[in-house]
Amino acid sequence: MRRLPGLSALKVFEVVGQTRSFTRAAERLNLTQSAVSKQIRNLEDDIREPLVIRRHRHLELTPAGAALLETIQQAFHDIEMSLRGIAEKQNLNRLRINVPPTFAKRWLVPRLAGLKRSLPALDISIGTALADSLAERGLLDCAIRFGDGEWPTLDARRLMSERHIVVASPLLLEGKVLETPGDLAQFTFLHVLASPDQRYLTWRHWLDAAGFPELDTDSGLEFDVLDLAIEAARCGLGVTIADRSMVRGDLAAGTLTQLFDVQVEGHESYWFVTRPQASLAPNIRAFRDWLFSEIDAENH
Repeated sequence: MRRLPGLSALKVFEVVGQTRSFTRAAERLNLTQSAVSKQIRNLEDDIREPLVIRRHRHLELTPAGAALLETIQQAFHDIEMSLRGIAEKQNLNRLRINVPPTFAKRWLVPRLAGLKRSLPALDISIGTALADSLAERGLLDCAIRFGDGEWPTLDARRLMSERHIVVASPLLLEGKVLETPGDLAQFTFLHVLASPDQRYLTWRHWLDAAGFPELDTDSGLEFDVLDLAIEAARCGLGVTIADRSMVRGDLAAGTLTQLFDVQVEGHESYWFVTRPQASLAPNIRAFRDWLFSEIDAENH
């Protein structure tokens, strides 16, 4: 048998650790201040270690208290996720996916009505948090990842490769003469960051393919996601490199215009990623097949 304090005492300590106040913890827990203080005293007596330092107007955690708070918060989080996962498994039509923000907004969401017509029973939860993973005990069913496909612990199937083109707002182009890619120097260059201090090399690769490698693109605006660079271009702030699939709607609507007949295949792709297993659940398989059918229709 494990020798553990009562869960109620641990929960009280978690709230005390979060609020650093017996009074605020008591309000949140709907208890009296003396009841909260007694729970903490009993917990300290039980583990024979002080957990809080009682100041005049606030509480401080001892090193042992800080360590215990971190452990308790993680444990309660794991319990919550496990219980939620058990409950979600009762809904066999619920599919939880994680998708890059630009792909979600510019490719997936505009197609959700078609997905609902094709798979009316499927309920989808879409997340875009970069930290969300397909850990063994996580809630995600599948993900769409952008990269080189090298995820050793996961199964990955290529969905589509990027096809880079230069785009700008028609309003930006009014009264401008563009005879060669060198004329792009009159505009502000819009860049996408691969990391906080490094840009993707999409402009360099496109200019190499266009035959103007010497054009200086060092200046300009930088964004941490492609969607923001595209939106800046739509607003007439400058010119950017975009994946054709992500701006297809803008090109059709005339809110963006492709400049020059040069298209460069990107070095990374979008991938459909799942946990490694012999057979996928029916809802994951149905969603995967719908994805590939949409991409195939887009390419033909």
